[in-house]
Amino acid sequence: MRVTICIVLSLIVFSCKTDFKETKITIDNYKVEPGFDLDVIASEPLLNTPVAIDFDNKGRIWVAEMPGFMGNIDGTGENLPNGSIKILEDRDEDGVMDHAKIFLDSLVMPRALAIAYGGLLYAEPPNLYFVDIENDKPTNRVLVDSIYAADGNPEYQPNGLKMNIDNWIYNAGSHFRYQRKNGVWIKEPTTFRGQWGITKDNFGRLFYNNNSTQLLGDYILPNRLIRNEFMVPEKGVNQILTKDQRVYPLHAAAVNRGYVKGVLNKDSILIDVTAACGPLVYRGGNFPSDYDENVFVCIPEANLIKRNILSYQGDKVTAKQAWEGKEFLASTDEGFRPVSMNHGPEGNLYVVDMHRGVIQHHAFLSPYLKEKAKVEKLDTLVNFGRIFRIRPTDGKVENSTDLSALSTPELLELLKSKNGWLRDRAQHKLIYKRKVDAVPQLQKMAKNASAPLTQMHAMYTLKGLDSLSFDMLKDVAETSDAAVVSHAIVLLEDYISDENVTEAQVLFEKLASKNDKSIDLYLATTLGMWANISGDKFIPLLNELESKYEGNAVFQEAIVSGTQGVGDELLRVVSKGEGEKSSFEDLVTKNLQRKKEVKKNPIYVTKSRSQDSRTKGAKLYRQICAACHQDSGSGIEGLAPPLVNSEHVTKPEKLALIILHGLKGPIHVNGSLYELNHVMPGLSSNETLSDADISAIISYVGNAFTDYPKGLRPNKVKELRQNKPESGSEYTIEELEAVLEGLP
Repeated sequence: MRVTICIVLSLIVFSCKTDFKETKITIDNYKVEPGFDLDVIASEPLLNTPVAIDFDNKGRIWVAEMPGFMGNIDGTGENLPNGSIKILEDRDEDGVMDHAKIFLDSLVMPRALAIAYGGLLYAEPPNLYFVDIENDKPTNRVLVDSIYAADGNPEYQPNGLKMNIDNWIYNAGSHFRYQRKNGVWIKEPTTFRGQWGITKDNFGRLFYNNNSTQLLGDYILPNRLIRNEFMVPEKGVNQILTKDQRVYPLHAAAVNRGYVKGVLNKDSILIDVTAACGPLVYRGGNFPSDYDENVFVCIPEANLIKRNILSYQGDKVTAKQAWEGKEFLASTDEGFRPVSMNHGPEGNLYVVDMHRGVIQHHAFLSPYLKEKAKVEKLDTLVNFGRIFRIRPTDGKVENSTDLSALSTPELLELLKSKNGWLRDRAQHKLIYKRKVDAVPQLQKMAKNASAPLTQMHAMYTLKGLDSLSFDMLKDVAETSDAAVVSHAIVLLEDYISDENVTEAQVLFEKLASKNDKSIDLYLATTLGMWANISGDKFIPLLNELESKYEGNAVFQEAIVSGTQGVGDELLRVVSKGEGEKSSFEDLVTKNLQRKKEVKKNPIYVTKSRSQDSRTKGAKLYRQICAACHQDSGSGIEGLAPPLVNSEHVTKPEKLALIILHGLKGPIHVNGSLYELNHVMPGLSSNETLSDADISAIISYVGNAFTDYPKGLRPNKVKELRQNKPESGSEYTIEELEAVLEGLP
């Protein structure tokens, strides 16, 4: 069933209350897993195109709205300052939001937000800002990063702003992480991860995805494999956790490449994901136990949410779909566009529904979907937005804990909660409020081996309060389970010194004797760091681990990551003599060569992510070409022929020659003769347009106006610049065809 704006409007019945703006939405065409209830807790008119939410310490919902995204079928208006960040409140305490107040308005495409450090961190590309909050008003705005996101397609801009257990804030679509220390913002490189949305498990591993891969993740804690600036890890991060990309929609939803063989089945139903986003590892503690640390994934193109089950193997993480043939949540409402999810303070799952008919950015919108959207009036489905709550049927909708009023002992108690959101928020508040009176109790909690999750939070709270010590971490490592020991090993690196070498050696040898793969993996990441000050004490153990896990690529990367300063010695120790080198020796040799060439991991030299070429091409097309050919590519009678499915744009070399050197008629397009009394001038003499610019225009035109787009590299464009018409004027179609026949 296709949902048009008329149908949706007919489903909205405003509450009879005059003090509150609650709306009631019919969701009969939504199907959630038995045992769970689905509730609409916010909708229009309170919301308009929400893309991200966070909860504050009072349990209120903060929403980033992005109405500038695909407000019409041509995607114009992206640069209008019509975005906002709102605070949603439930003033009558019935579980449904009934009031919205504007916190920030006149924003251009706000991308992400996070409640942090007592204020709000938010992204308005290209900038990342932080503001303090006073009486629900922004004050003291600070520019955290002026190159957080490149201008252009929001599908490829950084987002997420996820605070991890290590007190760093991570992003999808970015290779930087952020932290505020003593009032100063710190930015440093990290692994580039994902596209839209990022999440974490209880341990602190990060998970993410991209359009066509529903779940990616790291096998290891952040930044453990990038301490060596000359090594680029390939096996321990950015791993596909499941090859199963199958989806099970309830209906035949319109998708961007539905005309391509293998995208749809015989019933026109999507087979595999094409726009996966917004993953969330469930840590709320309110669902049945078999849902703990399951990963939910938004699939907006098919109007559903998927459930995956994680498995851990010490040096590896895998996932599998919870079911075949069905999804956790699915709908026939084609306006249902889940794009992100969050935990609520009470442990339930909240889904952000952008509720927009067309969510494919115009730079990548195919002619097929553009036409289908018009026919089904999906392009009229704008200015809506929903937030759903999913909770167990037999669960309670409890009032949120007001963290803003809690004392230090009460915050410490929350570190023991089964609700990961509460643990995270309590840890963060103890740190940014500098609750040093909590240190004695935190030290006790860190040593309590009967509560591993609490131990981990306690250790990182102490780190944030600058109150850890070598002796305490050593005690924790000697008495705790593998997960806690792994974190203790990481934190011990802050205490690498000559005076701690002997005790560290004894500790590491004792830990290695446990024969635990997870512990061994973190030992592998750290021994090289300690070997920088005492190679004779730590390299033998490092060599033992390399031999024990010979051929294990994750362990090899872990070892080399920590050995930037001892590479030559390490290679000599593990040498197998004459004959074929081991894969580990190859990795070390490659690393030493990169170091010699001063060829660093790109994350250490790339300042920001560049705009994707197709979006750049869309902008250039609208600036240069659209006046004649129209944004839609339909052309103008008597002025310019259409580009849609034109035989002159399907071959990139032909299109490049036309753009570079121009074309004069008469010409045939789609069987029709165009005898226009003017010519299309070429752009080769325009010194402001580079080869890369022309390549970008070709990329956009091929995608926007043909079913099977092809690109052309800038170096090929450079070659074609030399193929000038012999007449010195623009090409005729006959001259153009002759040149094309002569091309290699």
